[in-house]
Amino acid sequence: MSGDTCLTTTLCPAAGPKPKTCSFKGGSLGNKYVRLNVGGSLYYTTVQVLTRHDTMLKAMFSGRMEVLTDKEGWILIDRCGKHFGTILNYLRDDTIALPKHRQEIKELMAEAKYYLIQGLVDMCQAALQDKKDLYEPVCSIPIITSPKEEEKLIESSMKPVVKLLYNRSNNKYSYTSNSDDNLLKNIELFDKLSLRFNGRVLFIKDVIGDEICCWSFYGQGRKLAEVCCTSIVYATEKKQTKVEFPEARIYEETLNVLLYETPRVPDNSLLEATSRSRSQASHSEDDEGFELRDRVRRIHVKRYSTYDDRQLGH
Repeated sequence: MSGDTCLTTTLCPAAGPKPKTCSFKGGSLGNKYVRLNVGGSLYYTTVQVLTRHDTMLKAMFSGRMEVLTDKEGWILIDRCGKHFGTILNYLRDDTIALPKHRQEIKELMAEAKYYLIQGLVDMCQAALQDKKDLYEPVCSIPIITSPKEEEKLIESSMKPVVKLLYNRSNNKYSYTSNSDDNLLKNIELFDKLSLRFNGRVLFIKDVIGDEICCWSFYGQGRKLAEVCCTSIVYATEKKQTKVEFPEARIYEETLNVLLYETPRVPDNSLLEATSRSRSQASHSEDDEGFELRDRVRRIHVKRYSTYDDRQLGH
């Protein structure tokens, strides 16, 4: 066995005499091996390794602290031995390969703090911070700050796009009693849909538009449908803004945009099949088809209703 290797073995607890307390005189042993029992795991190492850094282990094995030994001469340390081998490697080389999982790094850092090994504590803290920074959000929602930014986002997206425009600052008229609740319901539905379809659809928010609450749906760079959730109602000689929550319609249009998930790559067989029919069609039919393709399906909930609750004769 070479000078600084360690051997780990798990011991089964057994009844026996109580461990002895003694002062350990490490100077007389020099580079000779010492035997450590750390929570049932056995390690061989040298006093030189244990006293290389100014840690609690140096205090233990330089005679400044009393240590416990069993009848066979094993020095007892009442700590978990899972990471003690890693600690010995750090004392030897001043560097180690840290565990991959955060929980194990936290366990190692706890042991390093106990043994007062500040360099290893700093390494663990830096690794935990790096792993925290590497975490990616489940769903990122861009917020539109200008019309040009919106145009670029939609054109560059390879996925269908669902946009929610909400602008509560539009206070031209007072709101009906349920409007605030319905606006919140629209926002909550947007959040639920974005979490459910974030891998297939790009969800964006717009807070600078003129509408109070409006959904827009895009596929392959063009607008397919629009659901506007506001209407103007008359009540007792005054206008009020009403915000509605057409949940079923929003779900329907969201599912419709999933049909436009196909990448923008030309299908040669489809182009060949459609080229024959296009060559036989007239120019007027082509123009009509182009207009139909570019038509936006707008589902406006804006309904202007009037009613007068005054009695006849007044």
